[in-house]
Amino acid sequence: MSDIKIPPAWKALVEDELEKSYFKALTARVREEYLKETIFPHPSKIFRAFEYFDPKDTKVVILGQDPYHTPGVAHGLSFSTESAHRIPPSLLNIFKEIELEYGSPINRDPDLTRWAKQGVLLLNASLTVKAGLANSHADYGWHMFTDAVIKALSEKENHIVFMLWGAFAGKKESEIDSLKHLVLKGPHPSPLSAHRGFLGCNHFKEANDYLKQNGRKEIDWVS
Repeated sequence: MSDIKIPPAWKALVEDELEKSYFKALTARVREEYLKETIFPHPSKIFRAFEYFDPKDTKVVILGQDPYHTPGVAHGLSFSTESAHRIPPSLLNIFKEIELEYGSPINRDPDLTRWAKQGVLLLNASLTVKAGLANSHADYGWHMFTDAVIKALSEKENHIVFMLWGAFAGKKESEIDSLKHLVLKGPHPSPLSAHRGFLGCNHFKEANDYLKQNGRKEIDWVS
């Protein structure tokens, strides 16, 4: 983390945050931990979610909690992992829901870069995590930063779909102007809660219906 490699348009969106004391303390602390411990994802992938499009081209935000904390799985996009890995349980339920909505098998490649390239911001609330310890960086300041990203998108852009699954993500609704955007809330896709209403939520079709109604290109969730 010798440099904050956030693409220019995103850096401009939250430039005030980058100068705040909490963010400087956060990056210093995380940099120190990378030198001493095993932290995920690789430093080059911390801000990967922002690499594929500018803020104005954001169509959907899918909010996760923090990166996968098992070796080699996290790669900077929420819910996603490299193609060679097994499908993580929550992502498997996401795929099952899309298949329910569209009535046919879909591409189950766990690397969701194909969604990111279409304007889906696959954002974790914490952008780093210690190996083997879920939520271990939750109180470092990442939440302040990612809340600022969500709030800035809400204020400065229009017609974005925010998918907030689970109680944690649902709290982020307070950062979003629901008159300008669509907020879709439901249970988390984890195997512990998916059957409480995530499966059958119809969020992916609802998202595309909203994008289409507002003159924006729909997301290809299937192929």
